[in-house]
Amino acid sequence: MQPYEVFVGLRYTRAKRRNHFISFISLISMAGIALGVAALIVVLSVMNGFQKELRARILGVASHVQISGPGNVLPEWREVEAQAQRNPEVMAAAPYVLGQGMLTHQGRVQGVVLRGIEPEAESRVADVGRHMRSGSLEALRPGEFGIVLGVDLARILGVFPGDKVVLVAPQGMVTPAGILPRLKQFTVVGVFEVGMYEYDSGFALVHLADAQALFRLGDAVSGVRLKLRDLFDAPRVARELSASLPGDLYVGDWTRQHSNFFRAVQIEKRVMFIILTLIVAVAAFNIVSTLVMVVTDKRADIAILRTMGATPASITTIFMVQGCLIGVIGTLIGVVGGVLLAWNVDVVVPFIEGLFGVEFLAKDVYQISDLPSDLQAMDVVTVAVVSLALSLVATLYPSFRASQVNPAEALRYE
Repeated sequence: MQPYEVFVGLRYTRAKRRNHFISFISLISMAGIALGVAALIVVLSVMNGFQKELRARILGVASHVQISGPGNVLPEWREVEAQAQRNPEVMAAAPYVLGQGMLTHQGRVQGVVLRGIEPEAESRVADVGRHMRSGSLEALRPGEFGIVLGVDLARILGVFPGDKVVLVAPQGMVTPAGILPRLKQFTVVGVFEVGMYEYDSGFALVHLADAQALFRLGDAVSGVRLKLRDLFDAPRVARELSASLPGDLYVGDWTRQHSNFFRAVQIEKRVMFIILTLIVAVAAFNIVSTLVMVVTDKRADIAILRTMGATPASITTIFMVQGCLIGVIGTLIGVVGGVLLAWNVDVVVPFIEGLFGVEFLAKDVYQISDLPSDLQAMDVVTVAVVSLALSLVATLYPSFRASQVNPAEALRYE
């Protein structure tokens, strides 16, 4: 059997009030809490999805840990690779050659970051092979000077698989006429799309042997890339390798190489949480005005309850129940709406973009062209708890005022 305070509080909430303005304010408070909670859940889910998608796309091209030599030259790379693989957290290793240049085709020029790889070894440390739009990494064969381009890079140059492009390497050749850049013709054998404009528009892959010949490295490489069992262990593994390998080697991990992206997303997530929590707080504190008006409207009822033996604590509980009910209903509606919207954001956003002819995420600005969502239960619980707590705090002052009503004063003119 429920306490009479809860019964009376629910009865006040369900009752048809004489003052319809109070009902209107209650509905506005409830709707404001629901909208704030839903918006907070959706924004946090999108920020989580953005962080997850960004990490997945970066690691599709980048490596968990990267070991490079001084001046980007590592002659004894086989020994370094063998020593790194002794670490139990290292699953695979692959050598690479890294350089820069310009690609030209029919008068079009585009700067490019060139990576020389061994296709079989590369497939064990990165996921570029899974993002091929045409061709494959296996088409890169030593001595054939094939090249795989990002999809936007291929579009900028206007090339397709089978076309020829010319790579201009910055390392020049000394001639009687001066220093001339080295030129080499490559055949496009594939196109990839990892979904990040930075890589899709300025990244190219060639065979390791071809890159060594182009940059005149002989048998040396630029470094060794590693894949770990757990990508979040990369900082610790990098420190362990840095301590065990020779001191002139540089050991970096993906969290340091791309820390600016993830730090920015994390800061934005916290700021958005604070801003949208303030929206929920404003809606929740509308409950204050609602309950103050209810207390004024129910002064006679409060006085009668006091004369019948109700304590100030009981009166406080009655109005806290009424105020909390507004917060609970608003929070539940917001949680349900926010969860449904977060699950279907990949459908809702394209519909809005098509309806109004706008583009929320420009690919060349935000790195990712579609809006990802990763709904996490802890975020939903946190938002719901914060909303309910704010609603509870908003009921304290009006409920306290109700408990201080003097029965004699309230009934004098009744």
